[in-house]
Amino acid sequence: MTGQTLRPEEYFVETEPYYEPVGDEIEVFEAAWRNQLPVLLKGPTGCGKTRFMEHMAWRLKRPLITVSCHDDLTASDLVGRFLVAGGETVWVDGPLARAVRCGGICYLDEIVEARKDTTVVIHPLADDRRVLPMEKRGELLKAPPEFCLAISYNPGYQSVLKDLKQSTRQRFVALEFDYPEPELERRIVEKETGIDPELAERLVKFAHMTRNLKGSGLDEGASTRLLVQAAKLIVSGIPPVAACRAAVAQALTDDPEMLAAIHELSASLF
Repeated sequence: MTGQTLRPEEYFVETEPYYEPVGDEIEVFEAAWRNQLPVLLKGPTGCGKTRFMEHMAWRLKRPLITVSCHDDLTASDLVGRFLVAGGETVWVDGPLARAVRCGGICYLDEIVEARKDTTVVIHPLADDRRVLPMEKRGELLKAPPEFCLAISYNPGYQSVLKDLKQSTRQRFVALEFDYPEPELERRIVEKETGIDPELAERLVKFAHMTRNLKGSGLDEGASTRLLVQAAKLIVSGIPPVAACRAAVAQALTDDPEMLAAIHELSASLF
């Protein structure tokens, strides 16, 4: 069973992930890492937070272990647990413990989706102690200088039940992300997909139109990620309006009226 524990090397980002900085986020992250400070990424879905983390792991040459948080995520899922294999009981590290042991970057994506009693586990790692208590093993795992804890969440989905507690957020250096400026977003879509620059520009205009509908029928407008997906469909021969419907409109809403409204927006541009 212990042989199934994934080696740190398997998480190294070998080739440079394409990332266009929108501010000083790279410099701030590097300074936080050098000073052994944990980092909080705030921003809407699909604006580049995960790609940024992949880019930083590549720049810093550290293994990246990503955990997508959800309601059923337990502390044992993060830290590890005893399992029975071949008649004997063996300990298997969870992703957080693996990242600490190998001096990697542990990225907890959408941290507010995890249960409150689970997020408390990261507190000793996110302050001056930099330790991970492994109560079931009676072990206190000390993080090496290279280890970095990063978490993300989407402030747009905040509620009383799904907010980040002050006791958690005040342990972190925060970086705020948003969708790029139109020219930069056009360049990203073009670079990621090879789409014609003029079509990329129209896609970005379309995205901004949908973002103006946020709070007026849509929870979120089209993300940069959705634009890239639509552009890939277009490059593959799908008509732009159909690509926008499949990759953007249907991903944003199931409401027939909103779908019709988004369809009209794309039809006006393409």
